[in-house]
Amino acid sequence: MELKDKVVVITGGSGGIGRAMAKAFLAQGAKAVMLADLDAAAVSAAAKEIGCDGMACDVTQEAQVQALVKATVDKYGPIDLFCSNAGAGGKGVLTDAPNEVWQKQWELHVMSHLYAARAVLPSMIERGSGYLLNTASAAGLLAALGSGPYTVTKAAAVKFAEFLSITHGDQGIKVSVLCPQGVNTAMAPRSLGDGQTDGIIEPEQLAQTVVETLREERFYVLPHPEVGEYVRRKGEDVDRWLGGMRRLRRKSQGG
Repeated sequence: MELKDKVVVITGGSGGIGRAMAKAFLAQGAKAVMLADLDAAAVSAAAKEIGCDGMACDVTQEAQVQALVKATVDKYGPIDLFCSNAGAGGKGVLTDAPNEVWQKQWELHVMSHLYAARAVLPSMIERGSGYLLNTASAAGLLAALGSGPYTVTKAAAVKFAEFLSITHGDQGIKVSVLCPQGVNTAMAPRSLGDGQTDGIIEPEQLAQTVVETLREERFYVLPHPEVGEYVRRKGEDVDRWLGGMRRLRRKSQGG
């Protein structure tokens, strides 16, 4: 997809990855970008700074996602690219992560993508074209030590993107899934954990990778290219990969 003259929606758009993508897309000649975020004041300020539109939206509420899509279409016309980007960290592993954390992570990292797809797919399928970019994480392809709810729900986000591509690819729908490691945003780790990241990159660098991947219409968006090799090795011998991850966990805990 070339972004020139395209109408784009970006959730989680008030800062970090969302803001950087908005700037990059407008620089590529996008017709319009609609930012959405839970924080009304933050998204309004970001939209004003960037020179685009913005509105408040809780992506875990399907009616609000539908309203976001309607507002965009009413103002700018059909949506060409929907970036379902909102997300948040979720600490804990299993017994130390309460049900409420698991549920909130599920709603934010999985159901939000479903709500977005439901809202835009009918018109995209009718036109025979459209693009969905869902933000997951390298944790969804591999694992984030010490963050069970985040890892599991991000893995589900990757699988949902795969299912979208399988189900609707023959109807002209393109799908990509963004799987970064550390990015210099509010969610970034304050220090680099053992083997958990190959470096924290700037959001602007990530956004350029997104632009390039959209142009080539590839499924995986990997701002840290090393992740592709890790996934390949995991696929070749998952038992060896699991053993390596256990060793990494012991090392990170000082064992």
